[in-house]
Formats: sequence, structure tokens, C-alpha cells
Amino acid sequence: MDRHVLSGIIYVIHNGLQWKGAPKAYGSHKTLYNRFIRWSRLGVFDRIFVALTEQAGRSKRLTIDATHLKVHRTSVFLLKKGFSPAISDGQKVA
Repeated sequence: MDRHVLSGIIYVIHNGLQWKGAPKAYGSHKTLYNRFIRWSRLGVFDRIFVALTEQAGRSKRLTIDATHLKVHRTSVFLLKKGFSPAISDGQKVA
């Protein structure tokens, strides 16, 4: 996994930006978006969350409070397309 791209994806999501708002240091905004979509479909982020919870030695369920983030209308489209449903609906990631 390319750490630069992952850092760029996290930066965009953390700051509530559109993909084209990502700093050039992370590479092309198209690359960030395409990798986010591909990795979401492949379950990469679900596996990352599972690994993080296992390392913490706590329960197998990871809860992230993101009430401070604004939701972009694209997220509704992504949810309808089946990307990362475990993150959005509070279901256990398996």
C-alpha cells in the first residue's frame, strides 16, 4: 500500500475536502479518488479497522465518532453503491 496515497486519502477525508482539494504533495487527486474507490470495494479499509482493533486488545468492534465531520452529498451516492457500509451503519466489521 502506498503510504503517500493513504495519507492523502486520510487528509481529504479528515478535512472534509473534495478530492481536487488535496495538496499536490499527495499526488494526483484522481489517483487518490481512484484508490479510495478501489480499496473500498476490496475491503481494504475494513481490514485496516479490524487490524487496529486487534492490536488494541479490546473487543472486535471499532467505533469511530465522526459527528464533527460534514457529509458531502457524494457520500450518499457511495453508500447506495455499497462502499464501506460497515462504517456507515454501525455494523460489526468482519
